[in-house]
Amino acid sequence: MRVLRSREEAEAYVASVCFKHGPPKLIGVELEWLLARRSQPSARPELAALAAALGPHAPPSLDPLTPALPLPHGSLVTVEPGGQVEIASKPFETLQSLVDAVSADTATLHDRLAEHDLQPRPLAADPVFPPHRLLTTPRYAAMEAAFDRLGTEGRAMMCSTAAVQPSLDLGVREDLPLRWTALHLLGPVLVAAFANSPVLHGRYTGWKSSRMAVWLALDPPRTAPPDLSVADPASGYARRALDAGLICLRRSSDSWAAPVGVTFADWLDGALPDPPTTADLELHLSTLFPPVRPHGHVEVRYIDAQAGPEWVVPVAVLAALLADPASTSAAVDACLPVAGQWRRAAKRGLADAELARAAARVFTLAVATLPRLIGPGPVLDLVARVVERRVLRGRCPADELTGRNGYANHSDVTNPDRQGGTS
Repeated sequence: MRVLRSREEAEAYVASVCFKHGPPKLIGVELEWLLARRSQPSARPELAALAAALGPHAPPSLDPLTPALPLPHGSLVTVEPGGQVEIASKPFETLQSLVDAVSADTATLHDRLAEHDLQPRPLAADPVFPPHRLLTTPRYAAMEAAFDRLGTEGRAMMCSTAAVQPSLDLGVREDLPLRWTALHLLGPVLVAAFANSPVLHGRYTGWKSSRMAVWLALDPPRTAPPDLSVADPASGYARRALDAGLICLRRSSDSWAAPVGVTFADWLDGALPDPPTTADLELHLSTLFPPVRPHGHVEVRYIDAQAGPEWVVPVAVLAALLADPASTSAAVDACLPVAGQWRRAAKRGLADAELARAAARVFTLAVATLPRLIGPGPVLDLVARVVERRVLRGRCPADELTGRNGYANHSDVTNPDRQGGTS
């Protein structure tokens, strides 16, 4: 940890820790789940039951005395502010090894939850409860207070949403602009194809991905996609990070609240009594939530949580499309007609004709490329089945819950037993 004295020094630090270069060898994933009580889905899960279920795998935010052991295949367990449970895998060199390990750790986690009357919901937004923060850490309290000044979306984001977050290497320096551009141009297409949150807090919102709608409205300087015309993604991200407002400051007291309207750049210019350190900057970076977040590798944060084993599909599709520059370039070309259409994608899903055409091209390309990464077997079969029975028919997971007029049997979206995938 060192003190930062200038904007130039801070920007250089951001670029060095967020953008690491090398051959793209590793892949990982973070999976989040909203939870329900198995015996009484209309009642909120209790934090004590979650702590008991996680046992030695509980994170310190839930149990300060925990050993925080990884699951048997290396995944670490965390808990989000509203009680959502999350696992973060180790990085793996092959897609198959990732799928095998995370599938096994997921089964272990879900078995432990079931022993304590808890079950994951198969949706990416809470279909029943209004947002309610369960974790009382100073960081989350400060974030909630900061977001409350902007509206209601902050609490919904923190407490009522869940995602699939693939993690990928940035690649060698010369490939960075292509891979960075591709991950963002693919965003609207994948948001539309995997939209799985038509209900939020007990009502149909009119969005196929209510989760993404919340993120887009939350705090644009913190959550919006970047300007892809910037030639150097690393310097562009560093500038954006320093111009973002502070929302929490690590302190020895219980209050981590940050002064309103002060950016990290302001702090460097003397807005606060003591100069910031690299540790302060790393905490600040963790409060930025763009659709693709660089963190040495990149975290793809725009995909709704999926039902049952279908988390595998977006991970496999992204791995295939970024497997080589030719496939990545072809994916970019397919997405150009819908570039930047994040809101349309979240609102309409693949009912939008342009997004459906782009998705058909993108997913067909992924299915053609995937056999180079993984042999015949369940993963390839699952991806092909989802593409054939859903994507090529212009449908997304939210459409399985809604009828022609956008309405469904309410029990379909509140019942956690809907854990299956595409039939």
